[in-house]
Amino acid sequence: MNNIPPNSLLAVPTGALQIPELIELPVGASSENILFSLVIPTYKERDNIKNVVTILSQILDESIPFEYELIVVDDDSPDGTWEFAQSLTPEYPQLRVMRRQNERGLSSAVIRGWQAARGRILGVIDGDLQHPPEVLTQLLRVISEGADLAVASRHVEGGGVSSWSFVRRLLSRGAQLLGLVILPGVLGRVSDPMSGYFMVRRSSLAGVTLNPVGYKILLEVIGRGEVRSIAEVGYVFCERKQGESKVTSKQYLDYIHHLVRLRLSTGRLGKISQNISFPVDRFVRFGLVGLSGVFVDMTLLYLLSDPTTLALPLTRSKIITGEIAIINNFLWNDAWTFADVSTRQQEWRQRLKRFLKFNIICLAGLVLNVLVLNLVFNFIIPNRYIANLIAIAAATVWNFWVNLKLSWRVTQVK
Repeated sequence: MNNIPPNSLLAVPTGALQIPELIELPVGASSENILFSLVIPTYKERDNIKNVVTILSQILDESIPFEYELIVVDDDSPDGTWEFAQSLTPEYPQLRVMRRQNERGLSSAVIRGWQAARGRILGVIDGDLQHPPEVLTQLLRVISEGADLAVASRHVEGGGVSSWSFVRRLLSRGAQLLGLVILPGVLGRVSDPMSGYFMVRRSSLAGVTLNPVGYKILLEVIGRGEVRSIAEVGYVFCERKQGESKVTSKQYLDYIHHLVRLRLSTGRLGKISQNISFPVDRFVRFGLVGLSGVFVDMTLLYLLSDPTTLALPLTRSKIITGEIAIINNFLWNDAWTFADVSTRQQEWRQRLKRFLKFNIICLAGLVLNVLVLNLVFNFIIPNRYIANLIAIAAATVWNFWVNLKLSWRVTQVK
């Protein structure tokens, strides 16, 4: 490792997540013809990376020798994955390594790797051998036959999963079904929109500004890229043998956030939103937090006001449940929706001030909520739950806009 020059790491691209049409090579760099650039995003994959690089190199040396490059993009792993990968470059001359220290996230790591890539075909594969490397040759073949995008799918002939539990299968299918409802024009084009194993022609993405959330970068490629023809190749998803799984509940929230963002920023809705100065992304997060508040609100409203439970008066029940939902929503919004502000203002006085402002604004929204609830329940729809949902929707816009302008602008951070 001591023989590796310190400047051999790839420079991390900055600015917009946009794939260039042509790569500007540094003076003295090789101008060899690179057909295929495969990005391997990593975080704490030191135990896997040697096997991954070895197997990929063997396969690609046989099919497209000297016409490919492997790009490891590591998010500054504490186990030194990037450093270990860098030590492999003398043995594997097609290997390049990028160490990201100021950014995080699989999707953006893939795009940063593609920005530094030299190939006419861009690909991505996991760094934990859950994606069988031998499928690469089949993906390259369908690209050579004219496809703009080649996707390794678990849901076509030859595909499957090795040992998933019933719950995991249910979550995967449920996520896909939700995507088909929110964004049918994107998810309906492939059988496995959750796949993280694919390759795409550079020309289909060149000049397009990508804006991914979470892990599912394929959604971004299909939704924003100029992808005309898509081919799918079956593969069996394998369980990892080394390291820890990085799938958490946050990934499902990011997935929903990504779907809604794409829905609002592409197609007709996208054209409308481009002409409106409105923080759509932040509103989506605020709305998702609001859904958790709806669950809290509706559950407690039933427990307090339903004739079969405590049977308290409707207005009194609503005031109690509303305040508890406000506390729930503040905690989530402070940690997620407005995290860019709150993480830089963590003193308890600053947080208390945000909470008091949030509470006052939402209490005003609660007054609006109660008025709408009673108006709808008594004069329009005599159903307490439908009336409550309408009241919540009316107050949501008020709460978001005023909190955006006041609550999370406690101080200006220098």
